[in-house]
Amino acid sequence: MSKTPLYSFRRCPYAMRARLALRYAGVPVDIVEVSLKAKPAEMLALSPKGTVPVLWVDGQVFDESLAIMAWALARHDPDDWRLSAQPAAQARSAELIERNDREFKAHLNHYKYAERYPQHPAAHYRAAGEVFLRELETLLTKHRYLLAEHLSLADMAVAPFIRQFAHVDRQWFAAAPYPLLQTWLQRFIESPLFVGVMAKEAAH
Repeated sequence: MSKTPLYSFRRCPYAMRARLALRYAGVPVDIVEVSLKAKPAEMLALSPKGTVPVLWVDGQVFDESLAIMAWALARHDPDDWRLSAQPAAQARSAELIERNDREFKAHLNHYKYAERYPQHPAAHYRAAGEVFLRELETLLTKHRYLLAEHLSLADMAVAPFIRQFAHVDRQWFAAAPYPLLQTWLQRFIESPLFVGVMAKEAAH
């Protein structure tokens, strides 16, 4: 099977989760690492909005990470990331991802780049983001992962953003009262799947 191009940026959490789903589903892709200061003309021709990830496959363009994840899982989902027989869990997954992408991502941006938002100190933005962290900590009291005893779409869609939040001040996160979330995140970071997609040459 020939490889299809995936325009990506290694440290972008949206691109990360697209790469995670594609690798998990066994979709062979050719990772095109994008310089955000010099975006390739081929990518812009496919998706003029100029954001990563962008997947071009079978004449279709996917330029939203969740759409790429859904496409990949529809092809192959051996461990049931989609929680296919659990409609309530699927609805909860969609809600969590929506809150991550809207509310939590906004707090993350303010926290990570607090110097750009001098209206409040970084700790103020961090506290706003902690509302979501506490919710995830509570979910992890019920299952090994966010919604089940195994990984699901929710874990993989959210984890890259929690990782970024944790890395703003690693010392603070290590001492924060979220032991289950810390363990969950470390398990994610050390997983062969994440290590694989973060390798300098992640194409396969």
